[in-house]
Amino acid sequence: MAANKHLQRAERALRDHALRYPETTEEFPWEHRAIKVKGKIFLFLFRDQNELSLSVKLPDSNRAAVALPFAAPSGYGLGRSGWVTARFAGDAEPPVEMLTDWVDESYRAIAPKRVLAMLIKSRLNGPKPQSTARSSKRPLRAGKTKQGSSRQPQRSR
Repeated sequence: MAANKHLQRAERALRDHALRYPETTEEFPWEHRAIKVKGKIFLFLFRDQNELSLSVKLPDSNRAAVALPFAAPSGYGLGRSGWVTARFAGDAEPPVEMLTDWVDESYRAIAPKRVLAMLIKSRLNGPKPQSTARSSKRPLRAGKTKQGSSRQPQRSR
C-alpha cells in the first residue's frame, strides 16, 4: 500500500497541474479521468490499486517519449496521431516533473489558438498587483517601492 502513495501523489499532481490551465474541465468517460480544454481531451489519467497510466498528445517530443521503457504509442489508433501512454506499476515512482512537461505540450497541441493566446497573455502580465491605499497624493519616486526597496527594471517590449 505504501508504494501506491507514489502513484496517488503523481496522479493528484498531474490532475491539479492540468486543471490550472484556462478553459479546462474534468470528466470520467470509460471510467478514466479525462481533462479537456474546450471539450477536447488533452490528458487521460487512470489509477487503480496497482497502476497509474496517462495518455497525452506529444507532437514534438513523441519520439523521445516512446523510447522510454514505461511509454508506448497509445492504442486505438491514437499513437498514429502522436498520442503516448505511460504506465507505472505500484512500486514505481513516476517522474512527475517530466510528465507535467508532457501535459503542457499536450495542452498546447489541443487547445484552440484563442485559449492559448489567453494563456500567453496571462503569463506575460503575471499576477495583478494589489492596489494599496496611500495616505499622501505625492507619487512614489522612480525606482522605489512604497517600502523603499528597489524595483526590478521593466523589460522593454
